[in-house]
Amino acid sequence: MRRVAATVAAALALWVPSAAASSHPAFHWSQSPVTAAQLGGSWHSGCPVGPSELRTVHMTFWGFDHQAHTGAVVVRTTAVQAVVSAFHSMYHARFPIRHMWPIAKYDGNDYRSMRNDNTSAFNCRYAKSNGANHWSMHAYGEAVDIDPVENPYEFDGKTIPRKGAPYTNRNNVRPGMVVPGSAPVRAFSAVGWGWGGNWSSSPDYQHFSSNGR
Repeated sequence: MRRVAATVAAALALWVPSAAASSHPAFHWSQSPVTAAQLGGSWHSGCPVGPSELRTVHMTFWGFDHQAHTGAVVVRTTAVQAVVSAFHSMYHARFPIRHMWPIAKYDGNDYRSMRNDNTSAFNCRYAKSNGANHWSMHAYGEAVDIDPVENPYEFDGKTIPRKGAPYTNRNNVRPGMVVPGSAPVRAFSAVGWGWGGNWSSSPDYQHFSSNGR
């Protein structure tokens, strides 16, 4: 944890706006506690982390409309610095994000959130995988999914969400796509997080997490 915190602090300290970045609004962020009521269907008793361990992080993001917007994600308290640093870098690079709402807006329904191309983080749910159920890193508030339509999850021959099918050709790079060397990959790598696009059998191009799972 100390190594990750030091890496995050260094990434924030070394961020220097370029002349191009100065032409659009500065990046701002804030955090606030969350309650069980605010988490709605994204949390329930028995989840691996409780509301007191989570924070809502409000941040500036760059939209597909080439304008600055303010969105929010819910993450674990210990992940706030890493997530802010990564989104700060993506905003600086003008990487476009469609929507950024806590998944409580979709009553914790991951499929609805993905269909709406919503960038989200905490959601107390099991991982989408074969075998025995186990908690997703989203259930710990230590994972982020970015632009799910442009960056689908390829699992068991299916494209999730189905609206992401046109983006399964990763060689045809379009706005919002997370590919090797792109702003999100660089930003999350800088804070020590792993990318699901590196998974060999079932790549999850939208997914970043603190432990790479």
